[in-house]
Amino acid sequence: MKSRNIVLSGLFIALGVLLPIVFHQFNMGGPVFLPMHIPVLMAGLLLGPIEGLLVGVITPIISSLLTGMPPLFPMLPIMIAELGTYGLTSGYFSKKLKVNTYISLIAGMIDGRIAAGIMVFILANFFGFNSGPLLYLKGAIMTGLPGIIIQLLFIPPIVRLLKRDKVTFYS
Repeated sequence: MKSRNIVLSGLFIALGVLLPIVFHQFNMGGPVFLPMHIPVLMAGLLLGPIEGLLVGVITPIISSLLTGMPPLFPMLPIMIAELGTYGLTSGYFSKKLKVNTYISLIAGMIDGRIAAGIMVFILANFFGFNSGPLLYLKGAIMTGLPGIIIQLLFIPPIVRLLKRDKVTFYS
């Protein structure tokens, strides 16, 4: 990993901790607007799969320890699985497969939700979490629809601008 990517990963982690705080200050709930998801997806798209995975795993852990969001159980393991997969998949599609930003973003979003569903299944069957994966995913998607729309509207143009202006994130 290049030093630049380490620094940028730290920036995306910091944004992933700060954005939810800002959203909560204005009573714009995290489950609705998904502010932690934005920096993770951008890290994957701009830095690559390894950095995206690391940002996706580290961000909810640091946020949980510093702010209590997400709660340690059951949300933290679900978000680690979901966000880690967001970063990994969006980075893999974008940087390794050279697929366009929209497809990479959507692939990351779908795979992340599948990973969240798998984690809910594990938590329900082994730790007594009182939800089924399909019910959880349906609720998360319906509740998070405004955030999903924000991600689809804002992330690709920002990534395009950074790439157009020759900002080098990944070699």
